[in-house]
Amino acid sequence: MIERKILKAKFLEYSISEFLKKELNDVPVQKIIMEKTPIGEKITIYTSAPGLVIGRQGSNIKKLTIALKDKFKFENPQIKIGEVENINLSAALVAKNIANSLEKFGSQKFKLSGFKALSGIMNAGAMGVEIKISGKLPSSRSKSWRFAKGYLKKTGYVSDFLIDKAIEHVTLKTGVVGIQVQIMLNDTPLPDKIDYIEEVNTSEVIESIIDDKKQDSVEVVEEVIEEWNLQILKIKK
Repeated sequence: MIERKILKAKFLEYSISEFLKKELNDVPVQKIIMEKTPIGEKITIYTSAPGLVIGRQGSNIKKLTIALKDKFKFENPQIKIGEVENINLSAALVAKNIANSLEKFGSQKFKLSGFKALSGIMNAGAMGVEIKISGKLPSSRSKSWRFAKGYLKKTGYVSDFLIDKAIEHVTLKTGVVGIQVQIMLNDTPLPDKIDYIEEVNTSEVIESIIDDKKQDSVEVVEEVIEEWNLQILKIKK
């Protein structure tokens, strides 16, 4: 029963995310998170263009709220905008920006879009990045172009769960173009990464240990003398 409830909640969250991304077609969206609160459903949209999501005087937010009520039967959905710290370190936003660039300038400048996104990601502090653009560009035959730089894990746990991945599609005159972006951040924990420490001066360590022991011995002797003095005072009394 618990597994079914978890799957149902995850499927609902996925359906809401896909529905909102479809409604906000031209808006770059990083992720959408849904939370249930006592006053209703709270939906947070993380985007690099909050003005396009909100609309003039909140018109787009109102439309999305009504659409969520009609489609998912929510009583009081609340839509909020989340802040994206760095748009160049989000695979979803980078892929969407490349798709918008191809749609705006056409397939002739796809290399410029790829290299521009690549340099922006690396300058933002990523450890490694890979961008693949596949489709009929610029020729009539379908090809796959790869833009990569830095260090990027391709297999294992790091590749499956710790690398930010995104896939985006855009329809041009020549056909559908697919965009795949993978970004590995600089703070990604790696099992084969070795951290080197500075060389330890053994003589300094030994001297510090001896000094500590001497200090401890002095303190012990002082405590013993103080206790003897107290016992002598009790005897005299």
